[in-house]
Amino acid sequence: QVQLVESGGGLVQPGGSLRLSCAASGDTLDRHAVAWFRQAPGKERERVSCITVSDENTLYANSVKGRFTISRDSAKNTVYLQMNALKPEDTAVYYCAADFFCSLAPDFHSWGQGTQVTVST
Repeated sequence: QVQLVESGGGLVQPGGSLRLSCAASGDTLDRHAVAWFRQAPGKERERVSCITVSDENTLYANSVKGRFTISRDSAKNTVYLQMNALKPEDTAVYYCAADFFCSLAPDFHSWGQGTQVTVST
């Protein structure tokens, strides 16, 4: 039921930063675990981060740990992904997804349309 819209992607140089937003409607995002996935052409969709219901835990893929931070703004019904120290291998379409649990598999109930992140010189 919850509908998600990502924004904030773009082109950045290696070492740069971006802040992705996942805005929700149709339901309260705080009732959901929210994940960020990414997918590059020819590669499997990969979970890069997830925040559990009530912010009990935040989870990160090893490849982004220490560089990415997931957070909520309940008043805006929005989840963010702050991405720092970006690398070319971070280039992908980034999707937010909502479910009741944080799963590694891309089987979340609701998905956004994706936003392109390109890290290149």
